[in-house]
Amino acid sequence: MDWWLVFAVFLYFACAMLLVAEVFIPSAGLLIMLSLASLAGGLFIFFKHSPAAGWLGVAIAIVMIPGVLVGAYKIFPHTKFGNKMLLTPPQKQAGEGIPDTDELKGLLGAVGTVITTMRPVGMCDIAGKRLECMAEGGFVEKDKKVKVIKVESTQVTVRVIQET
Repeated sequence: MDWWLVFAVFLYFACAMLLVAEVFIPSAGLLIMLSLASLAGGLFIFFKHSPAAGWLGVAIAIVMIPGVLVGAYKIFPHTKFGNKMLLTPPQKQAGEGIPDTDELKGLLGAVGTVITTMRPVGMCDIAGKRLECMAEGGFVEKDKKVKVIKVESTQVTVRVIQET
């Protein structure tokens, strides 16, 4: 076996690894230039051996370099370094997010309390749930009692209840 061909494959791996390193190490393009030099060196060695080996080397490069890149980026988040570099997505608790429309329609006529000042949109506590609501009449102060008068899709409209 010709060891120059093994060296050419090694240059292909070096090309792929330098491309991966370019993402994490700011080098003003130096690593890209080294990567292209590795690719050119590998192709030169393959074509120097024979034209058939050269075209086989081109085919290997077309398959191997993107394969190594994809593999590196798939494995990266599962390494210790990757865990430190990447942010973890926020963990959502059960019941967070926008309630279902059917669930909101069940609140029609329910009474609640304004949690934040409504200008005209604010947070209300209705049936033990914090909901973003829209006031019917515009400005509503905090701690006022409100009643759900309309539900359209996920928008809840409330009216201030007159205290007697």
